[in-house]
Order: sequence, then structure tokens, then C-alpha cells
Amino acid sequence: MEGTRYTGQLVFGLDIGTRSIVGTVGYKSGDRFIVVAQRTKEHETRAMLDGQIHDIQKVADTIADVKTQLESAIGRKLTEVCIAAAGRVLRTVTTHVEYPYTAEKEIDREDVYGLIAAGVEKAYQEFLDGQNEESVKFYCVGHSVVRYYLNGYPMGNLEGHKARTIGIDLIATFLPDDVVDGLYKAVELAGLNVSSLTLEPIAAIQLAIPERFRMLNIALLDVGAGTSDISITNDGCILAYGMIPMAGDLLTETIAKHCLVDFATAEQIKRDAGEMDEISYMDIMLLPQKISSEEVKRITGDIIDEMATRAAEKIKELNGDKAVSAVFVVGGGGKIPGYTEAIADKLGIARERVALRGEEVMQQIIFEEDVVKDSLLVTPIGICLNFYEQSNNFIFVNFNEMRLKIYDNNKLTVADAAMQAQFPNDGLFPKRGRALNFTVNGKQKMARGQLGEAAVIKVNGETADINTPIHANDIIKVVESTAGEPGHMTIGELPEITEILSIFVNEKKVEVPRFASVDKTLQSGYYEIQESDQIEILNYYTVSQIAEFMDITLDPHMNVYVNNKLADKETPVYENFSVMWTAEEMDAPEESVVDTVQEKQEEAIGEPESREENEKEAVLLHLIVNKQPVILKGKAEYVFVDVFEEIDFDLSKPKGKGIVTTLNGRTAQYMEPLHEGDVIEIYWN
Repeated sequence: MEGTRYTGQLVFGLDIGTRSIVGTVGYKSGDRFIVVAQRTKEHETRAMLDGQIHDIQKVADTIADVKTQLESAIGRKLTEVCIAAAGRVLRTVTTHVEYPYTAEKEIDREDVYGLIAAGVEKAYQEFLDGQNEESVKFYCVGHSVVRYYLNGYPMGNLEGHKARTIGIDLIATFLPDDVVDGLYKAVELAGLNVSSLTLEPIAAIQLAIPERFRMLNIALLDVGAGTSDISITNDGCILAYGMIPMAGDLLTETIAKHCLVDFATAEQIKRDAGEMDEISYMDIMLLPQKISSEEVKRITGDIIDEMATRAAEKIKELNGDKAVSAVFVVGGGGKIPGYTEAIADKLGIARERVALRGEEVMQQIIFEEDVVKDSLLVTPIGICLNFYEQSNNFIFVNFNEMRLKIYDNNKLTVADAAMQAQFPNDGLFPKRGRALNFTVNGKQKMARGQLGEAAVIKVNGETADINTPIHANDIIKVVESTAGEPGHMTIGELPEITEILSIFVNEKKVEVPRFASVDKTLQSGYYEIQESDQIEILNYYTVSQIAEFMDITLDPHMNVYVNNKLADKETPVYENFSVMWTAEEMDAPEESVVDTVQEKQEEAIGEPESREENEKEAVLLHLIVNKQPVILKGKAEYVFVDVFEEIDFDLSKPKGKGIVTTLNGRTAQYMEPLHEGDVIEIYWN
């Protein structure tokens, strides 16, 4: 806003109210704000109701008139304007979020951002779940941190601290799209561009409750024509915003009905009642009438009482169901006689602790024109002051091919755009693969999944991250982060399986790995554990498992002892148990084969009549032995050792610790019957 009369930057603020539009032009000089000019014009019709624009063109015409008056006063064209949206359509959500870590972690900036993002996301979801107007689209226009928590305790700043759990109390504010669009359109039709947009309760608190007072539990009550906006401060921050749809227009309407006058005349009667004992007016029948200020107070008494009751109830609700320590009242509606006293009585606090805030909060405000400093000016000047705090307005960006409107707080990042686009929060950060859950000996176990890749982010084609600042018309592309590999583990990786089982075989210590069963089935160490597997780590071996581990073939006729007691191959052997079998039987297992073959050969030599009888009943048997065809003949039935008569296998010269014999892929017994087509393997171990 450049010109010839003033060398510094001028700020043009518009308070677009229900009854009137107030335009203020000024600039900041040190700690002071200099008001160069201020103009006010009431709406000629009820173009606005309850803070909402109903007739955009008529509101635009009034704005244009105020703009023209100010331009004439300052000798400069005005093109940029700061505006505020009324609390009539402001929605707020206060929420709490906690995030636990599996182990103590030093908190960094990313952790804090992630916590805030989760809070805003939760607040937005709670807001959507709680609203019934599904056809109305709301925008999150800002959020503020009320309090951080470190391991459950309040904390001013989380960064750098070590924590197992971090938390946050957060307040988020929302406006419907049509409210923002209506304000922008009216301003545009008046030949202006919006340089910043704030909320009326935020603008009012900017001036009425300076930061040095916000450590106290104070309510700001901005009573306008259509709405009463409320802000609550405590512990150095703004705790909550709220609104009741009752304000000065209700009193005006009551007076209009009682006095039989139009709205404008009733408004004048209401104002004069605060300054005169008796007011003269003309009713709609064109008859002159008079009414005392006491009668005006009487006929509006019930409305004032209801307004005060509703306002006090809302203040308590926003303040955790308890009264505040003091209330600052601003706005024209708050000047109604008896209103501040009624507020104090409803809250149950001393009347001197509820007061209009006007001239006393404007010690740093200098007016170059002759202006009465009262509560009517708090919000208009607050709108200008807010410009210096943060240049707020809505900007448009392109997010993944979607045009997005975002409330600009001058600190926007990619993450803010992602939240506004309802991009999933976990889509920005690497996702951990699905965890694998199972039990070992009845205890719940978990194998965590691996972290995936972070989101790929580009702003205007350049590589970026979630904290990259964004501006109007930026093109943002975000490829969602990926999930890592799901959790996986083999039985051999279990710490429980690495324990060794020690036993004594023939008085020699033998260490064997433990076995594991999955759902009652034995599995090796290479088994991939599946979801919900029930794993048991066995604390014993059977005799046959010990022999197999030692590469020993047990003769079926061998006597085996466990802890000096006769046992069999399925007898369990636990930690430090002893197993015995004789060395002779173990070192020369082939002799039992020789004996069995010789016994069979001797049985085959009998009386000639018997041999002739057997030959009459003999059958040919075709086998595969050591991958070669073999034919057995001359007998009606055959057992395994009969094979040795037809193959070249010298039993008298041992070439190993024992003979391995298999029949159709399994261990064979020497006296086991043979059948047509059987497949046999015989070799030295």
C-alpha cells in the first residue's frame, strides 16, 4: 500500500459486521499503532444476519463506499485489505493425542511435528464425526498447541528430551467454505484483494488481552450485533474459542416490536437509551411517541438476562465447567446497560471483574483523527494488528493434481497441504511391515516388520520433504510411503532354540540342539514361522533321534538302556540322561546282516520234496536295486534279505560303520516282505 503522504507501509483492515462495516487504515511505529483514518458505514438493509453475508452485492457496495472515504482521507488508493470471519460459523475441536515408543527415545523435530499432525488429524476426524451438515465442506483454518506432555507430565517444549510417551492438547478451528467464499467475493466486488484473513475472536483478543495477561484465566466476550464471540485464556495461551448466536440485534428486534417501529429506528432507540432518560421517536403510523430509558431497560430485561445466561454457560463450558477469574467485554452489544452486571451474577464472580474494555486497552494506539476510544474499536484495530502477527489468507496449491485451498498462516509446509487434502498421515512417513505374532512355550512373541521407504515429495519439480515451505500456486506431488517387509523369523533364530541339550551316550557327553514342534508337528530350524503359530521347544530327544543325530543305525535286536533301565527307540532322553548300547553291536552291525542271510540260506536247504514243492509254487519278482533291475525267482514269497542272493554286495568286508537299507524310500527291516516293483537301496554308511 504505497502512497505519497505516508512513507511506511499502511495496513487496511475491514471489520465486516452484521450492522456496520468499519474500515481502519494505519501503520505500526515501534510498539505503537498509528490509526491514520477510520470510517464506518451501516448497512442500508439487513444484508448480513448473525455475522453471515446474505446479500453479497449490497455488502460489496458498502465496502466500496468505506474504501472510497478512506482513500479520500489518506490520499492513496487502497488495493489490499485484511478481514476477519465472524464466530457465528466458527467451529472448534479440542483434542488430546498420545504417542508411545517401544523404548526410550530422544525427541526431535520430526517427532513433535508427527504428534501435532496426529492431533490435527484426530481433531478433524472428531469434527467430521460430530457434524450433521454433510453437504457443507469445512476447512481447518488453523490450530494451536495448548500443552505438550512428556511421559504424562506437562512440558513446555519436547525437543531434546528423552521420553517413552509424548502427548499434546491441541485446539483446531474450522470454517465452512461458503463463509470464506462470501467474504472474498464481497471484497473482490469492491475492488480489493484479501491480504490476510483472521477470525474475529482472534482479532479481538489481539488487542483486548495482551500476551502478558494470558497467564490469567480470562474470558473475552465480543458482543456484536448478530453474535457473541468468546475466547478463553490461561497459562499463557488461548485455551478455547466459542460463540453464541445471540447479541445486540435481539434487543433491537424486541424494541421494534414493542414500539412498533422499523429496525433502524429501534436501533437508534436502543443506543439513545444508554445516554438519555427519555427518547422521542416516530412509529410506523407516523405518530410521535416517547419512551423512557427505564422502560427500554424493562422490556429488554428478559433478553439481557437470557443473553447473559447463555454467555456465562458457554464461558464455563469452554473453561472446563468452571467460572473464569475475569471477563473483558468488547463490541457495541456489550454496552447495553446492565449486561456486564448480569454476566458477573451468572458466573458468580464480583461485578468489578466484568468490565468493558475500551480506552484502557488502547494506550499504544494513536489516532490522528478525533475518535472516541471505546469497545467498538477493539475488533477493527485488532484486525490490523493481526496483520503483523501473521499474514493470514487462503492460498491455492496443486496437490497430486487436486486444486487445494489452504488457510495460510505464513508458515505453511508440505505437511499442511497433505493434511488439508486428507492425505493419510502414515503415508508421509515410512511404514513398518506387518508384525509376526506367535507363541513360544505359551508366551506371546512378536517379530517386528521392517521400515519401508519414506514418501517421495517434490515441490515444483524439486526434491522436498514434509517441512518444505509452500506458497501460492505451488505444484506438490507426493508418492505415498511404502511399508517394509513383514516380520519374519525361522525357528533357528529363536533364542530359546540355541540352548544345547547335553546327554551321555555310552558314557561320552554328546551335545545336541533342541527340537521344536509347531502345532504338535516337529520342525527343523529352517522352518519359517507363520502368524499365530504355537511353538513348543522340546526338552528331550528320543533314542532313535539321538542315533539319527549320531549317524548310527540301531539294530532292531539291540538292547538299549536309558538311565540303566531297558528302553526302546521311542524312550525320551532328557538333559543329563545316559543312554547305553554295546560297542560290539554298534561297531559290527553288518554281522547281523550276514547271520540273517546265512540263516535264510540254510532255511532254503531242506528235503528235496520240499524244494520241488516250493519250485512248483514259485513266482518271478521284478525289483529295482541300487537303480538296476533285479529278478528274484524260485520262491513263492520273498523277504528283504533275499535280495543279497542276487546282487554283488560283499558282506564279509565292511566298508563303513554299517549298512543303509531302504525300501521304497524308507528304512527297511531285513525280514520285511517284498512285492512286485519295489525300489531298494543298499549301501555302506
